[in-house]
Formats: sequence, C-alpha cells, structure tokens
Amino acid sequence: MNHTTISRRNWLKGMGFVTLSPLGLPNVENPIDGNLKLSLNAYSFHRPLTEGRMTLDDLLDFCARYQLDGLDLTAYYFPGYPEVPPDDFLFEIKRKAFRKGLSISGTGVRNEFVHPDAEKRKEEVDLVKRWIVAASKLGAPVIRIFAGHNAYENYSREQVLEWVVAEIQTCVEFGKKLGVMVAIQNHNAFLRTADQAISLIQMVNSPWFGLILDIGSFREGDPYAEIEKCIPYAVSWQVKETVYRQGTPEKTDLVKLFELIMRSKYRGYLPLETLGPGDPFLKVPAFLEEARVALKN
Repeated sequence: MNHTTISRRNWLKGMGFVTLSPLGLPNVENPIDGNLKLSLNAYSFHRPLTEGRMTLDDLLDFCARYQLDGLDLTAYYFPGYPEVPPDDFLFEIKRKAFRKGLSISGTGVRNEFVHPDAEKRKEEVDLVKRWIVAASKLGAPVIRIFAGHNAYENYSREQVLEWVVAEIQTCVEFGKKLGVMVAIQNHNAFLRTADQAISLIQMVNSPWFGLILDIGSFREGDPYAEIEKCIPYAVSWQVKETVYRQGTPEKTDLVKLFELIMRSKYRGYLPLETLGPGDPFLKVPAFLEEARVALKN
C-alpha cells in the first residue's frame, strides 16, 4: 500500500467515512447530515390557493425562492378536484418542479373509510386509486390518506377498524404496483393517539404503508412522547407550529423535535405546515427559518 492510498483513507476517515466498499465507494458511518430535507405542505397556503389569489405555479415559485427541498402538493388544490387533471397538466407541474430544483415529496386526498355503506367506501377507494395514478405521474413517492372523520352509531370501533383496514389494504396493493407508498395521517379524528395509529399500521402490515406523522394532532398526554413512539412508522411528516399537551396548545420546540428525529432511523422529508390566522407569505418564511436554525443545533 503506497503513501497516497493511506493518505486518502485517512482523509476519508476525517470526513466521517470509515472504510471503502468493494466498489471503492465510501461507507458512511453517520448518515444523519444531509439526509433530512425540508419540504412545504401546500395546506400552508390554503386560503390563497382556494380563493384564487395563488396558483400552483406561484406555489412552486415560492418554494424555489426560499430554497426548499420539496413540496407536498396536496391534491385538492389541483383544478377540478376530486377529478384528476389531464396528463399534460400533471406533467407540466412535474417539469416545472424539476426545473426549479424541487422534488414533489408527496400528495394527498380527502377520504372517508369509516362509512358503514360499503358502496360509499368503494367510491372512496376509487378516489384514492385515481390519485395514486396521478402521484406516479407526478413522481410523488407517497400519497397521504385519512382513516376518516365521522363517528357512526350502532357500530363498535372494532367493526369500523375492520372496514378501514380492508380498504387501506386494497389501496396499498394498488399503490405497490405503481411504486407509490400509501400513508395514513393521524388527524385527531378516528386516529387520536400514537397507539391507535400504530395498531392500524400493524394491522395493514405492508412495507408500502406507513404514517404521515402529524405532530399537531396528538391532544392527549405528552406530545413528544407520542411523537417519539410513532417515529419508527413515519414515512413523512406534518411539522406544525403548535403541539398540544393535555389538550392545551403550546409552541413546538423544534430543537427537541429534531433531536428526536435525528436519534431515530428516519431519513427523508420534513414537510412544514403553518395553520391558523396570519399571512402565510410572512408565516411560512418565519417558520422555515426557525426550522433551519433548529436543524443546525
């Protein structure tokens, strides 16, 4: 072994690499740095988008201007939702995002799988399937769904859970064929606690299914304990300005949150979502800056 080889190996160790793979590529000892990416959930601009004061092109421009890594492009801001736009519209969004250096980190729909009418649940499954196809065309790796919001009398939670699991499994198998993950959002409705979300994910039992970890929708107990419990099941996030401790709102401690994430095996996108009153054109940049500072700590 000559001096040049030794020096190069020592240099790689100094940069955080330990050994060289059989192909001569470095094996990274600690993959945390550079593997958490900030994205934006389109819902942050819900009012401007629904009131016609902002277009999807404007949203892409905003994300590029503030150097976000990605955009979680919620389906209900596409024209004609719940119908899927024509391919040329989807492909133009995909092209523009690519040209601006943005990944479409996910999309999502509104759906109800808790309805006792099997035909209505089938309609909801068909909705999810249509948007799984759209997600594959957009290049979105995951689609966000809900279990449901309504509570129906005369049915036990166990009965409703059976419907929800069966419909999700149908969607997941469809998504697998198109290379799109399906993920459930805990939304303080049918899913209120970490244990409920985890139980559902374990019942569906597929590597193509996971959790959109909504940090603002745990309303019981210690929110950070609930979040930490769910991190192993997370495939994406909704990082919000506010969490709830025993039902009482408090400002999210982003440093604490990101420390929990960095200690876990989660790597990928952290979509930010701002809610409530105020101008999103001011609120989003401020929250984004907070997140960037917290990630450096």
